[in-house]
Amino acid sequence: MWTTENRHRYNRDKLRYPSDLTDEEWSQIEDLIPPARRGGRRRKVVIRDVLDGVMYVLSTGCQWRYIPRDLPPRSTVHGYLERWEYDGTLAKIHHVLYQKCREQADRDPSPTACVIDSQTVKSAEKGGPASIPKGMMRGRKSVARSAIFWSTPRVC
Repeated sequence: MWTTENRHRYNRDKLRYPSDLTDEEWSQIEDLIPPARRGGRRRKVVIRDVLDGVMYVLSTGCQWRYIPRDLPPRSTVHGYLERWEYDGTLAKIHHVLYQKCREQADRDPSPTACVIDSQTVKSAEKGGPASIPKGMMRGRKSVARSAIFWSTPRVC
């Protein structure tokens, strides 16, 4: 909660960028990051800096080529982000942090109920192509306008 007593916990003035992880935040997810792969060269990049680079892009919304020079190269940061998405590391981090947030709020770590409003149910009942506005549908291609049609000899 944002109170005068808690204000110091949320102060990010001493960090390099406001998006950087604090030591406490890093300690909570450090063990969830997979170790370096076996074989090949040793990992030279600091994983915490890679995660800081990912957080920088996500928090600022900048393009990959505008990552600051004091963070790892954009190809390294993007490569790790893709790898972590593929192997489920990001989903695992999200799940663990989600459970911790629920426990901190004195709730059950995994929810047992779901709320569906009537608007969602109404739109789901219709379904199918009829419920998609015409402006959102893909245009149809004419057979006569395709290159294959003209290149194929006609047999009468």
